Amino acid sequence: MKDPHSTRDIGPRVGTPLWLYMVSAVVAGTGVLVVSGLDLGLDQISGLVGEPLVWVLLCMIILGELRPVAVRGQAMDGGSPTSLPFTLAIVIYYGLPVAALLQAVAAVVAGFARGHAAHRNAFNAAQYTLSLGVADAVLRLLQPILARLEVLPTGGELAVVALAGVAYLVVNRILVMCAVAMHERVPLQQVLFKDLTQQLHINAVLVSLAPLVVVAMTYSVLYVPLFAFPLSALHASALMLVRRDHQANHDELTGLANRTLMTVRAQEEISHARQRGGRVGLLLLDLDRFKEVNDTLGHATGDRLLETAAGRLVHSVRPGDLVARLGGDEFAVLLPQVRDTDAAAEVAARLRGALGEPVRLNGVDLDLEASIGIALYPDDATEFEPLMQRADVAMYVAKAGRTGVESYDPGKDRNSTARLSLFSELRRGLAEGALEMHYQPKIRLSDGRPIGLEALARWRHPTRGLLAPGDFMPIVEESHLSRAFTSQVLDATLARTAQWRADGFRLPVSVNLGVRELLDPALPATVAAALREHGVPSAQLVLEIGEHALIVDTEAATAAVHRLRDLGVGLALDDFGTGHFTLAQLAGLPLDEVKIHESFTAHLTGGSDQGHTVVRAAITLVRALGMRATAEGVQTAALAEAARETGCHAAQGHHFSRPLPSGEVREWLAAHDGGAVADTTT
Repeated sequence: MKDPHSTRDIGPRVGTPLWLYMVSAVVAGTGVLVVSGLDLGLDQISGLVGEPLVWVLLCMIILGELRPVAVRGQAMDGGSPTSLPFTLAIVIYYGLPVAALLQAVAAVVAGFARGHAAHRNAFNAAQYTLSLGVADAVLRLLQPILARLEVLPTGGELAVVALAGVAYLVVNRILVMCAVAMHERVPLQQVLFKDLTQQLHINAVLVSLAPLVVVAMTYSVLYVPLFAFPLSALHASALMLVRRDHQANHDELTGLANRTLMTVRAQEEISHARQRGGRVGLLLLDLDRFKEVNDTLGHATGDRLLETAAGRLVHSVRPGDLVARLGGDEFAVLLPQVRDTDAAAEVAARLRGALGEPVRLNGVDLDLEASIGIALYPDDATEFEPLMQRADVAMYVAKAGRTGVESYDPGKDRNSTARLSLFSELRRGLAEGALEMHYQPKIRLSDGRPIGLEALARWRHPTRGLLAPGDFMPIVEESHLSRAFTSQVLDATLARTAQWRADGFRLPVSVNLGVRELLDPALPATVAAALREHGVPSAQLVLEIGEHALIVDTEAATAAVHRLRDLGVGLALDDFGTGHFTLAQLAGLPLDEVKIHESFTAHLTGGSDQGHTVVRAAITLVRALGMRATAEGVQTAALAEAARETGCHAAQGHHFSRPLPSGEVREWLAAHDGGAVADTTT
């Protein structure tokens, strides 16, 4: 199977070292094939063409080329071809001309069957010919009798056969790895010794079979195809292990490397760069407005869009660069060797240009755009995790400023080392589903019955345990993680709401929105899609909008609130009294509820008379506007009673209930007569 993300079928530019090397190899291989063929007379050639054994061997070599034995870390169509025993046997039995010709034909046939480019097929045929030429030279030099036609090696000659096999393998590996090193632009020693131990074990088995193939050839042509069974079993067992390794290290949807493989490769490249000098680049890329496309056109279209983006990214990077999908619409590109920031920016610009080409899916033309952040080793960080954090900061700057591409600038980084570490851990936590939802009941003050639940996210940190929102929400609200965070909270909350609804508990559940979430153009589509997916009526979802979110950009926020109202969801103003939001502004918003912050509510039982009067007046105006007033942070019975007397419709706080883990909510509701429907009284 051809790897859709391989760049080895892209021909080298004329005049480059790789082009010169491949041309030289093809010329040399062709020369060896022609010169060796002169040893064959016309009678011999005619006899070989009419010999069934030759055709059987050709088929076995082609089959062996198509069924290599791969090792961990290799592509599933890579590895040591199981054609080696037959090719080496032909060198022993028939000589170099026949072996080289059959192997060259098989390499070209198998290459075209896999969809490989012509230059790659020509080089493979040439390097096989040169490797076989060296093996034949060893046989001629150490045991001339083995260079004759149709000779059966004896026990004493097996050592010479083994040396010929070793010579073949050494030359073959050097020829191939030189091309790989030049293609990927890495030092030869970096690829020459990679997976060498595993390759030696496999190739030792394949070489040891060559004398047995010769023995089978001398007895009957029918014996030769029997080798297909053990070799196919070897291929299948190795392929099973490679597939398992591939699945663990690659994204299932796009086939790209995943976060695990990206981390390993990046650490390897940083280690190489530390030893030899030079720079390693890391690009983090986030697709703009992908969530909007996904929610509007469906997940299937979104998946196809991601596959398209992955293909474009792979074919826009340099040979040797690694493209990975980190999750969702976030990708990373590792640049193992990069000259400087400008060179990395050139790659980033090429990526944006490739993504910017229109995509037509389901009859709709879509435009892809991306924000890309760049960080370099050792300029910006000397370890992988800090390097990833710096690239993420740069990407956030690019997204916030809509500049497309940004390199890491310490002057624009407001994060401390601890904050960056927490940010990286949170991003990983979101990808791994580390959020846990708790729900705090909202109580109607007139009769003490629960009339709603507020969803509150907790983060199960791997070392610090369960973290409250105050420990991580500032990071969410100031980064590009806000969209993924809101999406996960909505999904988890509505999934749980649907379960409670099926159990007969139909209270509305509220979810908090920050500035970035409210002003996200994709939010209405995200909410609508989540409601549809979980089968929850829109009236059973309440979106709580922080007071600060309405102050930052009042005009845009007001428009966003009206768009959300069109969905039919409930809307509440949260944390009223903490900022500079005026009661006059409140009148222009289609809100159902105003939640009064606990610092404001506290004036009802303590503080100055003036404070008490202000709170009472605010609650009166809220009610006059047809909205419900809810007191937050109610810790005592006295405060609950004061809130009721002042006109608050409902209250929340530890006096009634702490935030409950999702698994405890159903039991709590059952014990408190919580099977209510949406409460609309003021």
